[in-house]
Amino acid sequence: MLKKVRAQQSLSLEVPAVRAEFTQASNARPAVVRHLWLGVYLPALALEAVMDVNSADAFAVVEDQQGLRRVLLTNAKATAAGICRGMSVNAALALLPVLSLAERNPAREEQVLIKLVTWAKQFTSFVSIEKPAVLLLEIAGSLRLFGGLGTLRRRISGDLQQQGFTASLAIAPTPLAATWLARAGNRVCIRDRKNLTGALSRLPLSCLDWPEAVCESLQAMGIAAIGDCLRLPRQGFARRFGASCLLQLDRALGRLPDPRKCYLTAEVFCREYELNEEQSDRELLLNACRELLLELERFLLSRQRMVQRIRFSFFHLQGPATHLTVGCAQADRSIEHWCELLAIRLDRLQLPAAVIAIRLQSSRGQPLSTTTGRLAFSKTDSRRQESLISHLVERLSARIGDESVHGIMAVAEHRPQYAWRASRLFAQPPQCPATPPVAELWRNSSLLSQRPLWMLPEPRALDMRQNLPHYQGPLTLLDGPERLETGWWDDDGIARDYFVASNPAGMQLWIFRNRTRDNHGESGWYLHGMFG
Repeated sequence: MLKKVRAQQSLSLEVPAVRAEFTQASNARPAVVRHLWLGVYLPALALEAVMDVNSADAFAVVEDQQGLRRVLLTNAKATAAGICRGMSVNAALALLPVLSLAERNPAREEQVLIKLVTWAKQFTSFVSIEKPAVLLLEIAGSLRLFGGLGTLRRRISGDLQQQGFTASLAIAPTPLAATWLARAGNRVCIRDRKNLTGALSRLPLSCLDWPEAVCESLQAMGIAAIGDCLRLPRQGFARRFGASCLLQLDRALGRLPDPRKCYLTAEVFCREYELNEEQSDRELLLNACRELLLELERFLLSRQRMVQRIRFSFFHLQGPATHLTVGCAQADRSIEHWCELLAIRLDRLQLPAAVIAIRLQSSRGQPLSTTTGRLAFSKTDSRRQESLISHLVERLSARIGDESVHGIMAVAEHRPQYAWRASRLFAQPPQCPATPPVAELWRNSSLLSQRPLWMLPEPRALDMRQNLPHYQGPLTLLDGPERLETGWWDDDGIARDYFVASNPAGMQLWIFRNRTRDNHGESGWYLHGMFG
């Protein structure tokens, strides 16, 4: 009895110790990051949206400021020549007469942002636009997929640099904090909200999107950073500068929620490529089409989709556009495949005039379908043979036209003349692709082996000699009858008994006896097909 009491006491002492150990272990685990925003600021978006990436000339973007055209942004060569922001256009041209100028194009900037949203969808499903030049990516759920935060940030930064964009990246738990840090050019990564106050306090007011009058009033009071605003009395700050500014500060620090709207891109791809001048060179036009196809490939990759038809529109300064449609036997998203077909079709296309712009528009995408790979134990690969046949069909269609290449599909119909029909190889798939049960049963039945591949356009009447059908000699019935009595609901009903027969030469024929004509006393034996 004493041993049992001591055991219970020791057990009661061990349980709190175990609980304390588990509590310490749980407290030692790092906190799960619920939301993490990556802000991508494009400081030179107005310049990169209108400038040719491959151009080596001095280039500047200008805009109208209070009735005077002034320089907004310059490339490296123009900056080296002494052209700076805020300089008048006349002064810039006097300093560098060969300077290339372009007006700022907000519509083009928005197109570039939408293009980057499509590109960013490969990293996260939630991308938001903070105009005029910031993208916000919610990446908390993508860290494990891309191997950690550092790897993901390096990949995004490298892809932007490869596309020719100058970008400043910052990571923070709130979208406003990530936006302000990116605008300030601070390459920082903040994962805990407790560290937001210290990081944001050092940022200047220029990284905020507050009204210019508010910023001037704050600077007149000696307030030059966000930290100075946080030390001001809240009620006085809201009464003098408005509650919206105070609300932004609270949202940036995580004190209040900051809901964002995910930008939803279109499901149908449509992009345009504007040429610097009119072009008639087929090789240059093909390169421009390749750039559009690259965008299409990224568009489909981010959505896990495929397309079966694409349409190019070549625009001319005078006259209507020239359209070119390219189709595949099977939906695809590979740029090499599309480029090969386009090169064949472009050689046959007659352009009435030089081209100034190109538009690429795709059909509605289909879900990406993949098959599990198998070990090839035989020399023949059925999937490779199927791919080669599809490739041959596409090349034939590109050379002689879609209207000259057709497929054959089975139809749920017992009458042989209606049991198949020609089908377009490049048509959109039906909304309900399931095969009707009757057609599936007919296709899988043993009757399919009794159908000849060589069918006559119209049944041919057979000669009768001594009450036996003849075709290059008397016929011997090998198999049958197979009775088909159908079509009574239309004007082409049949009542036939089909047989497999052979003649003295060894030919196997598919013949039938028309039971309807026999009732009228006429010869009713006909030849309908031949076996191989």
